[in-house]
Amino acid sequence: MENVIECVNLTHSYGNKLIYRDLNFSVQKGKIFGILGKNGMGKTTTINILMGFLRPTSGNCYVLGEESHNLSPLTRARIGLLFEGHVCYEFMTVAQIERFYSRFFSNWRRDLYFGLIDRLGVSYDHKISNMSCGQRSQVALGLIMAQDPELMILDDYSMGLDAGYRMLFIDYLIDYVRENNKTVFMTSHIIQDLEQIIDDAIIMGRQKILLQMPISEFLATFHQYHFDVEGRLPDLTIDDTVANWENIKNHYTVYSFKGEKEVKQYLENRGISFADFHEISMNLEHAFIGLTGKY
Repeated sequence: MENVIECVNLTHSYGNKLIYRDLNFSVQKGKIFGILGKNGMGKTTTINILMGFLRPTSGNCYVLGEESHNLSPLTRARIGLLFEGHVCYEFMTVAQIERFYSRFFSNWRRDLYFGLIDRLGVSYDHKISNMSCGQRSQVALGLIMAQDPELMILDDYSMGLDAGYRMLFIDYLIDYVRENNKTVFMTSHIIQDLEQIIDDAIIMGRQKILLQMPISEFLATFHQYHFDVEGRLPDLTIDDTVANWENIKNHYTVYSFKGEKEVKQYLENRGISFADFHEISMNLEHAFIGLTGKY
């Protein structure tokens, strides 16, 4: 399949501070791709590199077939960008801002914009400054979709949106992408929302990718095991079996891509006496925290 984004051995530093080294990932056409990670792991840095606002320290990044730091105006016009928040000209009305933006985009689709606005139940002469934060956010998102871009890059689309508005946008976005074969590269601090949106994902750790795979595969193969330790409390190590672990007194939790039998054998081989061993199912947010740690 065609790759809309391709990053090869991407490395970036701010002075002496290394953000990450040798990142490799690609985003296929028609997919919704998520980049997940805690604050400071390089999500927004990656978006800055994709858009050409930053030139990577080393490595190559291609967007729609062009080097990201040398995107042509025609290629930039094929990208819809939402960058850290939702900026609108608040002195305009809902209708005025649509007319203003439409002049800059040859493929403008006012039906997408007003379709989302109609779901909000506000009049077209409603002034943006008099809207709630969530409503203003939907206006900004509607303006991006109306550009009809081949690639949408959404940096934390959920800022300012309550649960209802987030669900509205998710439903609208999924329909738009599937019906028009669009590609989306997105981040969000609301991990549970992404479980129903994204096809593939990378999870960022400190200076590297911890995981890259389809979300369905991650949730099917990543496990959370609980057990009680009898006797000496061990310090476990992160290795091929233990992806992460934590304990409160003698109550242990191990996160692993291995099956129950293998993890039990792993503990027995280390002379760890355990009881009440059982698996607990996880949603994406729990699995994300399990892999990256709570702190």
